[in-house]
Amino acid sequence: MILGLVEHDAGRLDERSLETLALGRRLARALGLALHAVLVGPDARPLAARLSAYGVSAAHVVEDERLRDYAPGAWARSVVTVMETERPQAVLAAGTDRGHEVLAHVAARTGLPMAANCTEVEPAADGWVVTRLRWGGSLLEEARLTGATKLVTVAPHAAPADEEPTAGEIAVHAITPALTTADLRVRVSARIEPTRGKVSLADARVVVSGGRGVGSPEGFQVLEELAELLEAAVGCSRVATSLGWRPHADQVGQTGTRVAPELYIACGLSGAIQHLVGCKAAKRILAINTDPEAPIVAKADYAIIGDLHRVVPALAAEIRKAKAEQTPRARP
Repeated sequence: MILGLVEHDAGRLDERSLETLALGRRLARALGLALHAVLVGPDARPLAARLSAYGVSAAHVVEDERLRDYAPGAWARSVVTVMETERPQAVLAAGTDRGHEVLAHVAARTGLPMAANCTEVEPAADGWVVTRLRWGGSLLEEARLTGATKLVTVAPHAAPADEEPTAGEIAVHAITPALTTADLRVRVSARIEPTRGKVSLADARVVVSGGRGVGSPEGFQVLEELAELLEAAVGCSRVATSLGWRPHADQVGQTGTRVAPELYIACGLSGAIQHLVGCKAAKRILAINTDPEAPIVAKADYAIIGDLHRVVPALAAEIRKAKAEQTPRARP
């Protein structure tokens, strides 16, 4: 059996976890095994039923009220509890902050090896061959992973979150891990949600992102206006967050959010390697920059060499004009 850790929040299944299940489904098929999932939280059972659409035949749900929010040690204890009863050949988790943290705890508790940020996994008799991102995604490393149970985190966007329903109804099993005080020592006790638009940065189809060239917090206003017209999310570089222009939640990059939009519009960004790691999965990159030699321009599919404070408002004006022309006029 292949076991996948599925993250969820506010009644939504995490997209990166669904990508992980897609890779797990391929592994399970190649090995002739079943694909199971583990979910943690008292509100997880309704979500578990939806996993059959992604090839999961059984879900193991921890419904402990103390786990209404994230607690890494308790999540790890829950995964280990399922491992002890089900003996999976591998445990997969998304390459997110939570996925990395929980599987690191699992590795420490079980003494098993773990491979992080894998883009490909190939089963082999003498140890699975994994390809993983190293040095912030600037190179790929091929390694061999051994152990009775392989622990793997899957790099974001390594596989599309395609649906492939199972033949029958998913089996949902309640599990009750023996949690200790130590398991709950670190946990989320409260949340302060940032003021954000309706479009999630991680899932946005279009991202408008700004860097040092934006010039100030107020300079992002033109990016916000363009993003609203495109129903896009606004992102930024690490410099913009370090200067206090934007919150860390908006940061795209190795230490921020990794995005995979249809279109990534980089405004006033030089394109440091840490930032390129965060946007490399974009299908198209449009760079707006005064420097034709900037790294982001070299990586972009399209580039406009010019001042973003003139270019972005001009783009917004043309989009407004196009939308107005498409709007049917009322008859007198």
